[in-house]
Amino acid sequence: MKVFKEEQRFTQSWLLILLTISIVVPVTLIIKEYMKENSTMDTVEFVLTLLGIILSITFIYFFKLTTRIDEIGIHYQFFPFHLSMRKIAWIEIKKIHVRKYDPIGEYGGWGLKGGFLWNKRKGIAINISGNIGIQLELKNSKKLLIGTKKEQEAKRVLENYQYKIN
Repeated sequence: MKVFKEEQRFTQSWLLILLTISIVVPVTLIIKEYMKENSTMDTVEFVLTLLGIILSITFIYFFKLTTRIDEIGIHYQFFPFHLSMRKIAWIEIKKIHVRKYDPIGEYGGWGLKGGFLWNKRKGIAINISGNIGIQLELKNSKKLLIGTKKEQEAKRVLENYQYKIN
């Protein structure tokens, strides 16, 4: 029995730099406004505004994509959107393979993407980084792409379970 497990988080350097800038600029402006002699901002407003900025930007650090492939099927969770693992049984899958894709061109970027706001026929993508994913085509005609950083390991495990499809 082969099992594939993977956890991913948003840890790209460019993203961390962008988030740092996104925190520093507004926080600096708020502090400057608060420190003005004739500022209309009171201490409660100041603290709540700072907390709001910091919490909204640090929220991205809570995102986590967890994937598991085992004898039951494909399990995935994109926290905080999915509070528990979602399961797709092998019997529900028409086709499955690992493929290279264009995150921006096909799905509009990274995260929980697709559906009614983007290219509907491509289905939904759940990804954190990179351009390799596990493509599922379900018997109900829905499509799901789950991003992976472990291409070879995912391919090996999927080869093990191909007999369970159809």
